[in-house]
Amino acid sequence: MAQHAPPARGARLGRAAGARTGSGTTHSPVIGVVLLLPGTSRFSPGPVRPLARALARAGGAEGLVTHTVVHGGDSPREDQARWAADEVVRRYGDVAVCLAGYGAGGLAALRAAGHEAVTSVLAMAPCLAGAGASASDPPEPVKQLSGRQVLIVHGTNDARSDPEGSFRLAERAKKANRATCRFEVHSDGHGLREHQAEVVALGVDFVLGAVFSGRYSRPLTDALAAPPPLGLRMPLASGFGRSLRG
Repeated sequence: MAQHAPPARGARLGRAAGARTGSGTTHSPVIGVVLLLPGTSRFSPGPVRPLARALARAGGAEGLVTHTVVHGGDSPREDQARWAADEVVRRYGDVAVCLAGYGAGGLAALRAAGHEAVTSVLAMAPCLAGAGASASDPPEPVKQLSGRQVLIVHGTNDARSDPEGSFRLAERAKKANRATCRFEVHSDGHGLREHQAEVVALGVDFVLGAVFSGRYSRPLTDALAAPPPLGLRMPLASGFGRSLRG
């Protein structure tokens, strides 16, 4: 398989999960692809793996494929995310691409959102330390989010990446792109472990709506429509997702 030149050298796509195409199969054609961007630690994977499984189950029949972006080398993670989006276009053609990242991968998803194939971004506990997280840091760019559906999810007890940093980013992003919302996971930390089921359900609802129907659950619809700060401090309710899509 042809690989792109640096700066993305070292990145590769993990095995596809979800819809598949091919002679003699009954699988759905690929309509959309989710690129999962993990954090930096194998020992703190956050909700990426359960989200990948849930997306494959919920969206595979509709034509959704997920790939984990396996990072390697020392090129910036956002460059590797852009390479992965290029690779999706090469493999699948003109399909909708969602970047879904956690931690450092969440920041990479936000930064790489300007790729022309990307239509939506899910950033979970994005690591913004030294990247616009405080008032003294240079602000993170947000123009690349224009025209994308954007969801940020952050635990209020995150000790590794200040949730107020992602709020300030979302506040600026909302001015450039009304289709931006942010949910707060009260009492949860950086790993989003305490309410992982709710975070995964919210992520699935957002991705399926962004890639396929344009329809979301009521909480997501309200968050996208609400003016700041309401739609950027939306609490993620305990038990969210139990009645969604079966």
